Amino acid sequence: MGCQKYELLEEACTGIENIDEAITLLEQNNWDLVAAINGVIPQENGILQSEYGGETIPGPAFDPVLHSASAPAPSSSSAFRPVIPSRQIVERQPRMLDFRVEYRDRNVDVVLEDSCTVGEIKQILENELQIPVSKMLLKGWKTGDVEDSTVLKSLHLPKNNSLYVLTPDLPPPSSSSHAGALQESLNQNFMLIITHREVQREYNLNFSGSSTIQEVKRNVYDLTSIPVRHQLWEGWPTSATDDSMCLAESGLSYPCHRLTVGRRSSPAQTREQSEEQSTDVHMVSDSDGDDFEDATEFGVDDGEVFGMASSALRKSPMMPENAENEGDALLQFTAEFSSRYGDCHPVFFIGSLEAAFQEAFYVKARDRKLLAIYLHHDESVLTNVFCSQMLCAESIVSYLSQNFITWAWDLTKDANRARFLTMCNRHFGSVVAQTIRTQKTDQFPLFLIIMGKRSSNEVLNVIQGNTTVDELMMRLMAAMEIFTAQQQEDIKDEDEREARENVKREQDEAYRLSLEADRAKREAHEREMAEQFRLEQIRKEQEEEREAIRLSLEQALPPEPKEENAEPVSKLRIRTPSGEFLERRFLASNKLQIVFDFVASKGFPWDEFKLLSTFPRRDVTQLDPNKSLLEVKLFPQETLFLEAKE
Repeated sequence: MGCQKYELLEEACTGIENIDEAITLLEQNNWDLVAAINGVIPQENGILQSEYGGETIPGPAFDPVLHSASAPAPSSSSAFRPVIPSRQIVERQPRMLDFRVEYRDRNVDVVLEDSCTVGEIKQILENELQIPVSKMLLKGWKTGDVEDSTVLKSLHLPKNNSLYVLTPDLPPPSSSSHAGALQESLNQNFMLIITHREVQREYNLNFSGSSTIQEVKRNVYDLTSIPVRHQLWEGWPTSATDDSMCLAESGLSYPCHRLTVGRRSSPAQTREQSEEQSTDVHMVSDSDGDDFEDATEFGVDDGEVFGMASSALRKSPMMPENAENEGDALLQFTAEFSSRYGDCHPVFFIGSLEAAFQEAFYVKARDRKLLAIYLHHDESVLTNVFCSQMLCAESIVSYLSQNFITWAWDLTKDANRARFLTMCNRHFGSVVAQTIRTQKTDQFPLFLIIMGKRSSNEVLNVIQGNTTVDELMMRLMAAMEIFTAQQQEDIKDEDEREARENVKREQDEAYRLSLEADRAKREAHEREMAEQFRLEQIRKEQEEEREAIRLSLEQALPPEPKEENAEPVSKLRIRTPSGEFLERRFLASNKLQIVFDFVASKGFPWDEFKLLSTFPRRDVTQLDPNKSLLEVKLFPQETLFLEAKE
């Protein structure tokens, strides 16, 4: 009965008359009627509504990259209501599919009807990328490799798709040197297609070539909750032997590389997991039985069944009440969020709100980001839909991780609510705090977009839980545009300020060097003056000493004999270096030393000057000073001259 109801509803909604084809679609979507209908009907924006129990069927997720394509988007207020009793066949309109194709460092957007073939996509790419179709491998299909003649409609693709081109027969672009090639690889982006083995889920993650293997493993931990030390990997190249190695050096395939990760567990844990899996299978088989199909006969609609299941999943609160440390509270919040809504969710900042401000705002202008504050409330009817359909959409997760610092808080408990309102009043002012205080429970969850300014923090947007993926993305992008404009002004101001500071530093350095040079000159002059004074003092002392010696020698000389004397007298005439003449009479019996003393008493010490005779030329100072003038033949008269010794 349940299968027939699903088949009739899908036939009425999609116009598929073939029951086998309808069953195939349901099996491909794990019997998820909403997913099967959305995979066929082009619901680009808005809510698909059914008359069964007021159940709302959300449209496909919004992709920020592909949304800029020229495909028309219907209004979000449109609704489709199938009429099951009449079993009308809905006429299918041509369905437009958006493809973003990545090749090396280029992205190409392709928009085609689902009646086109894979080969037509390659022909468009041949014109855009200048690559022959024969050399092109188009990868990224969910169903594996497909033929060029395959019609897109037969693949049951969603509206937005991501593909990539491989050209194994074409050589990679050459560079002038190994260093240039490495630098180019560091600037490239690698797409890692990582399969979580336990849940059979794929993650498409973009990393720059400068990212390390350790950073990849830490990001995978955020997505899968598998600690790095418990991660078991397959697919890394043999050259990737060190987690500190950057991706550009690890030998990964460019532009994309496939990896598989699982949890490394002990034998005891393996047995426990096997028991848990067998229990889960048993529960699912019970749920899929006749009791589930006949639940409506007992007055229980689908919405109540899903509500009970959702409540049963909440084994613990999102955040402990009266937590002393905000970081510990957010660790529990992240773990509980992952257990409820899966591992694909925004990376919540672990730390206080002040630390999130520091990370987002108080850095260089080029590194700043917007701050997104997610306010959770378990008692709101919108929480499950917002978290699972909007906040965990891959497009939203990717956009937030690139442009935002995301911080979260749970307002379910009164104590936690009061604590956040206090923080809000302190950082954003009473107006924002009052706005959050007056929000009704069913208006939660809230998403606050904060931009840091020079003197304050501005709340750009408050997004309530009753929104769609498209609207959420558009409001995030609008906030990003405002932030980018402000960031450019801040970068300009910061560059000008740094330029002024550099000029000031250069001027200060030049002034400092000038002062040091002046001080060095002054000190050198002072040293020179001190040295001159010291030498002058020595010279004076020497002159005083020489004068004292001269006087003592002059006083010790015997008196000059008269011309008429009983003893023989020798008259000596001595020429000085200046041309003057010294004349004196000596007794012929006087020793030669008396002549030396006489010359020294006139300022010409014999250790500095030598006394020479003319005919014959001889150095008198070399003679024995104890001999008499008569013995050295300086009698009766002689002319001598003084000459400075060398």
